[in-house]
Amino acid sequence: MKKEYLDLTRMIERLHRRFLDVLRAELNRLEIKDLNAVQALLLANIGDEEIAIRDLIERGYYQGSNVSYNIKKLTETGFLEQKRSPHDRRSVNVKLTKKALEFTENLKKMEDHHAQTMKAFGLTPIEVEVTLKALKRLERTWTDYIHYGPND
Repeated sequence: MKKEYLDLTRMIERLHRRFLDVLRAELNRLEIKDLNAVQALLLANIGDEEIAIRDLIERGYYQGSNVSYNIKKLTETGFLEQKRSPHDRRSVNVKLTKKALEFTENLKKMEDHHAQTMKAFGLTPIEVEVTLKALKRLERTWTDYIHYGPND
């Protein structure tokens, strides 16, 4: 199981990097120069929500260490609006602008295309569902390890 585990963790990392490459290719195709792949993924994860910046990290929407930089850049380039929370003035909420919503609609079309492409390459919905369940269990295992340590 150790070899399989190591193969799996490396595959997850490669897939994440490859997905960022896909996003970069889509940005190039759409001729969007004021957005990088990490920022594009962040916008896609925010979607139609208005969300506190701290919740981006807690929900797993943002994994990087420079969330403040990306939020600032996305605001400067007109992809995000920021406002103070009415309940906690220390908290800042963000939401997508019209420009960002138009971009995320293009991403949804790309995702639809990729879903169809997966079918064309022979991946069945059942295979994808089984893979997703396994990845969710792995995520839960890692989360428990972080919070509670090893279960020896």
